[in-house]
Amino acid sequence: MTSTRLPGKILMKIGGEPMLKQQLKRLRRCKLVDEIVLATTTNRDDDPVEELARQENIGCFRGSEHDVLGRYVGAAEQAAADVVIRSTADCPLIDEEITDLVIMELIDNANDCDYASNTGRRTFPRGLDVEAFFTDTLHRMNRFGKSAAAREHVTVVLHSEKPELFARREVCDAEDNSDLRLTVDTAADLDLIRRLYDELDLNTRILSHREIIAHLRSRHELIQINKGIETWSPTPNHS
Repeated sequence: MTSTRLPGKILMKIGGEPMLKQQLKRLRRCKLVDEIVLATTTNRDDDPVEELARQENIGCFRGSEHDVLGRYVGAAEQAAADVVIRSTADCPLIDEEITDLVIMELIDNANDCDYASNTGRRTFPRGLDVEAFFTDTLHRMNRFGKSAAAREHVTVVLHSEKPELFARREVCDAEDNSDLRLTVDTAADLDLIRRLYDELDLNTRILSHREIIAHLRSRHELIQINKGIETWSPTPNHS
């Protein structure tokens, strides 16, 4: 709730519902996800986040505001997870097909893979980001992660501080739509997502990422709403 660029964003209304609720609705459609846990802070500002988790009948783990990696460890232990999927709470158009693809990439290559994602060589729009890793990988990142960046951004150890210790795999799309932003970091991002929800009636129906992208490509003025906004990424070649 204390986002610096857009405070309170995860509970702002999109399609008449809190943004986080819309994201949970889409994540529940994933065939390979057994449980969803909200990992939030112990700050009183985040009490409404825990309340939303209660209303949605999902787990909630609360920990340090600045130690996000530690919160992931706590949430994984609470859920007794074998595999952890990281989905940041500002992606109200997250796609269940892409999420399941990344999970399957990890599971199918378990003998020689610690981590799979669709963010290293970006082809999907921002906001459809999925990271999947074994709980053992999470514990190793937690053990080696000493820097402030590692504690705050979860996978920094794996991507840039000790990449030689982790085997990674990437899921890429046949089309490059990496110029598009479907995440919510700023007021402009929120404006775009609200317009997409309204124009495509996404509160009452779930469309695939390809249908949403096709609509965006047909409406150049929509793409311009949040074009040029940058999002921090833990990967060495982030843009």
